[in-house]
Amino acid sequence: MQRRNLALVFGGRSGEHEVSCVSARSVRAALDPARWEILPMAIDRAGRWADPATALETLDRTGATPDTVPPFTGDCRLDPRLLTGEVDVVVPVLHGPFGEDGTVQGLFEILDLPYVGCGVAASAVTMDKVTTKRLLVEAALPTPRFVAIDEAAWSTDSAAALERCRTLPLPLFVKPARLGSSVGIRKVKSREELAAAIDNALVYDSLAIVEEGIDAREIEVAVLADGHGILASVPGEVVPGHEFYDYADKYLDDDCRLLAPAPLEDDQVAEVRRLAVAAFLALGCEGMARVDFLLDRRNGRFLVNELNAIPGFTAISMYPRLLACSGVTYPELLDRLIDHAIARHARRAAHAAAALAPLATRAGTERA
Repeated sequence: MQRRNLALVFGGRSGEHEVSCVSARSVRAALDPARWEILPMAIDRAGRWADPATALETLDRTGATPDTVPPFTGDCRLDPRLLTGEVDVVVPVLHGPFGEDGTVQGLFEILDLPYVGCGVAASAVTMDKVTTKRLLVEAALPTPRFVAIDEAAWSTDSAAALERCRTLPLPLFVKPARLGSSVGIRKVKSREELAAAIDNALVYDSLAIVEEGIDAREIEVAVLADGHGILASVPGEVVPGHEFYDYADKYLDDDCRLLAPAPLEDDQVAEVRRLAVAAFLALGCEGMARVDFLLDRRNGRFLVNELNAIPGFTAISMYPRLLACSGVTYPELLDRLIDHAIARHARRAAHAAAALAPLATRAGTERA
């Protein structure tokens, strides 16, 4: 078998920079060296692409060394190897903004490169909590009630925006609409706290979302879609160590627990897996996504909370753990995602050629 070149892109401009580095290290360790020549491509926190030696050195770090791409002193805005034709497929393990939101996916589309994961539109949609909610509602899928507040409307008439939020019962969660890592999220327990929470969310984004708070268990399902069909994993459960699963609980403390599989009844497992596939399709996802649910303690109802287009990919992350529990090993998961990326790229190339064929025929006729 001839080895092919695989660009492993990691780091990036987000609060999940460190997680991305650890994910990339796990991915590299699981890839078949007989099949792939791995080209590490690291992006520092300022969005600069490191030289190949720095990227490799970052992946090789172990122990107490920080899991971060060192600030790059050059001014490289793109790894030149992406432009030379030597890359056969890209595996982006970039979490959050500028990696999971359709921006880098658009770059790979422009460069005509196969890449793992959702396409441009689905990546952008899943990163936008308001658009996600609207599409879920349109698809008649259960999701917590919400109100969207944009910066312009808030600055013009905050009283009207607050009045719209009165339709939602306390407590409330106020979040930046297009940000990951639970940055900027506040739990609001009284109406008097709401304005300050919206002000805080709009520091991080020009669009905020106010959601009803649900007394719920946090359930997650990994979805894998490739040439074998669509597989929804057994569900897992996040048991927060804090009042809710906030930034500190995710990254700073060690109090939360990840249960894989989740302790659920058989009918609950069947229902949440069904909803996971429905949400995946409603948002136009491809390849992979992790679907996060709230299981309402009051009535046992599952509510779709959000989807993650590039979930954590460390060896202990929920997405690969749940698929391993469902019979797909970590190396097999990567192989299937990469094969899907290459096959999708070939299909799109055929579609593009078919779309251009009538134009080429017409141009030839006109010249004749």
